[in-house]
Amino acid sequence: QVQLVESGGGLVQAGGSLRLSCAASGRTFSTYAMGWFRQAPGKEREFVAAIRWSGGSTYYADSVKGRFTISRDNAKNTLSLQMNSLKPEDTAVYYCAAGYHLLFTIATSLGRPELYDDWGQGTQVTVSS
Repeated sequence: QVQLVESGGGLVQAGGSLRLSCAASGRTFSTYAMGWFRQAPGKEREFVAAIRWSGGSTYYADSVKGRFTISRDNAKNTLSLQMNSLKPEDTAVYYCAAGYHLLFTIATSLGRPELYDDWGQGTQVTVSS
């Protein structure tokens, strides 16, 4: 099991940037895939981005591609999400999640929240227009 704690959320104007972090403890960090999801009021939780080990194995929702960058530091047990050119529709609670069986699955599996095993408590991101 993994304990996940998000930080870095806040209020920002449209066009601005935020960097979210997720600190992991417990299971060896490099042995599982990580994802970011978000949930806006009245909406279902949706996939934002995922990463397998590091570097090129990254995946993004079309709505954030080119604006958000996911990365991980396996030495520091930290997952990050750099969010640029933020839009009001990015407003949501952002969650990081750990998927123990997702390192070798097909890419589309990384976008399915039901396949992740542990979740953080979430951090609020609000983008004003």
